[in-house]
Formats: sequence, structure tokens, C-alpha cells
Amino acid sequence: MGFYRERVLPRFVDRVCGDRRLAPLRERVCAGLSGEVVELGFGSGTNVPYYPAAVTRVRAVEPADLAWRIAAPRVAGSSVPVERVGSDAQQLPLGDDSADAALVTFTLCTVPDPLAALEELRRVLVPGGRLHFLEHGRAPDAAVRKWQRRVEPVQKRLAGGCHLTRPIVDLVEQAGFTVETVDEFYLDSGPKFGGACVLGVAVRERDAA
Repeated sequence: MGFYRERVLPRFVDRVCGDRRLAPLRERVCAGLSGEVVELGFGSGTNVPYYPAAVTRVRAVEPADLAWRIAAPRVAGSSVPVERVGSDAQQLPLGDDSADAALVTFTLCTVPDPLAALEELRRVLVPGGRLHFLEHGRAPDAAVRKWQRRVEPVQKRLAGGCHLTRPIVDLVEQAGFTVETVDEFYLDSGPKFGGACVLGVAVRERDAA
């Protein structure tokens, strides 16, 4: 699977995640970002066109070297400086309280330990910093969840460890965030078991004195 993961999968993900039908969702999830932003699962830079002018810099975390190379034209054309700072979402090479906001899109499905990644984001965010997320995961309907459980073993094998059944909002809350807004929906295209999505914003509350 080494060749597939390193040479084939990043191109496939770029094509799927670069679908123009996702553009309105990317614009929505990026709205309101400002200051120093950490983006987990930067991929091939499909969010770059939607960074608001208030963003001063993006620190990108991306494990796939090929995805970063594919992203080069988008990064070069970005009005916002983008710097790749690491490859492991579960161990961010950033200081405590060093980022104003965080962005994660279609990434928590593949991170080996999504809770650890979210806890790392909480650590590096300033108190009051916001996490913007757009993810697919566990469906709200029992019939769809049944299909997700059936398909997930194949999905994980073909899509680089992508899970269909992760409870994204629950994980965000378990990591210590307070969810401010969330929209739960199915994508218009494709089967429901792969298109159950959540889009929302969560805040890192100030620690108790």
C-alpha cells in the first residue's frame, strides 16, 4: 500500500476534494477565520481560494509530500502566506496559545486518533480561539448508519484509512471545545453513507482560574 498511499491516493483526494460542488461549503467553513490559522489536513490546498482577507498566515499540517507538491500553484497564488509546519496532526510543532483559529476539512475521518488531534488544536489555540470544521462522519439516520458500518472496512482500505462512522461533533466536544454552531446534512451527490456531513464552529473556552 506504500506506493498507492504515496503516489496514487493524494491525486485521487485532490480530484474528489477539489470538486467544484464543494466550493460553497468551503466558502462557508472558511468564513470568519482571522489572524494566524492552523489548518489540519491541508491536502492539495483546496481551501486556499476561500481564506478571508483577515487571515494573516496559515500554518499547514499535511502528511503527504505529493499533496503538498500538488498544492504548490495554489500556495504560490495565495494572497495569504501559507507555511507547511508539520505532518502529524496528533503532535503539532507549535507552542501553546500560538494560533488564533483552526481549520479542518474532510480530515478527521483519516487521522488515526482524531481526539488527540483535536486536543492538540485546543492546546495551540488562544483562549477564545475558534475551530472551523467541515467533515463527513456518522449519519443521523439509523438506516444510513447501518450501510456505513457495512461499507467502512472497504472504505478504509481504499481511501487511506477513511472512516465513515466517526461522531465528529461528539469528538469536538470531548476535546474540550464548546460547539457554537453546527449544520448537519447530506451531500447532494453520491450515496448517503458517504455524504453525511457536519459544518460548524467551536470555541476554545478560557480555562478556569
